[in-house]
Amino acid sequence: MPLLTRLHQNGRAQIVIGLGIGIAFGFFLQKGGVTDYNVIIGQLLLENFVVVKVMLSAVIVAMIGVNLLVHIGYAQLHVSPGSLGSNMIGGLIFGVGFALLGLCPGTVAGAAGTGALDALFGGIIGMLVGAGLFADFYPKIKARFLSCAPLPAQTLPELLRLNRWVVIGIAEIVMIGILLMLAYLGW
Repeated sequence: MPLLTRLHQNGRAQIVIGLGIGIAFGFFLQKGGVTDYNVIIGQLLLENFVVVKVMLSAVIVAMIGVNLLVHIGYAQLHVSPGSLGSNMIGGLIFGVGFALLGLCPGTVAGAAGTGALDALFGGIIGMLVGAGLFADFYPKIKARFLSCAPLPAQTLPELLRLNRWVVIGIAEIVMIGILLMLAYLGW
C-alpha cells in the first residue's frame, strides 16, 4: 500500500502531521514579522509591505505546489461552490475580527504563540466563540445569505475557460511582478 494511502487512513498520523505543519507555519509567520501588530497596522496604512511580500511569496509557492500534487495524483481539490452572500458574510466576520484586534486568524495564532496576551485572550478565545456562534446560527445564515447570488464558476480557470496551468502561469507572473515592483520602490 502506498505511503500516502496509509497516511490518509491513519487519523493519528494526520493530526501529528497537521500539528507539525501548523507549528512550522506559525514559526515562519513569526520569523517573517507578520505576527507583530505594528507590522499589520503598517500594512493597513500602506507604510509597511512585509505582509504583502510574505503572503504573495506563500501563494506563489503554494499555487505551484498544490497544483503539482493534484497533477501527479497525490492530492485532490475539493472546491466548494461560492456565492456573493457567502463572500459578504465571510468578509464581514473577517473584517470585524481584524478591525477589533488588528490581526487575522493566522497571525492571531502566531502572535499568541509568541506570548501576546491580546492575541491569546481576544483572538483565540474570540475565534472559538465566533466559530461556536457561527455553527449555532449556520442553518439560518445558510438559508438566508450563504446561497444568495451563486458565483458563475468555482475556480478562476473555469470562469476564464482557460487551462489551469495557463491561469497559474499568468497569476505567477503578476505576483512576481508585484514583488519586484515593491523591491524596486524600496517598500
